Amino acid sequence: MPVCEWHERCEDRTSSLKTDFQHLENEQQLEALLEASHASPQFVFKHSTRCSISSMALSRFEKGQPHESMPKAWYLDLISFRQISNALSEVSGIRHESPQVLLFHEGKCIYHASHLDIRPEELAAAAQAC
Repeated sequence: MPVCEWHERCEDRTSSLKTDFQHLENEQQLEALLEASHASPQFVFKHSTRCSISSMALSRFEKGQPHESMPKAWYLDLISFRQISNALSEVSGIRHESPQVLLFHEGKCIYHASHLDIRPEELAAAAQAC
């Protein structure tokens, strides 16, 4: 039985979002994300499918996002892929939170926000400054 309705429809849900998320599910994808950040900024939206605050933050993110100016987007389901979240914390030096957004440029985390401090306009501005 699925953990919740959100979890059951995770793939379908993210495919219907305005953001073109690529799912981050393994260490090879994390390495590819970090490598790609040398060419262009990349961000990860870390989402807990069991947390109503995380769902609200994702919804607010979607509503306020200036989509044309956003960097490459990755979606991390923390419940299913906690080990990737741990690896992100190790690589970035940023303590794990949920929900959380991490922006990478040239292999380093240059911006992060969590919970209701996640603001797409700030993420876009940080990416544009690269």
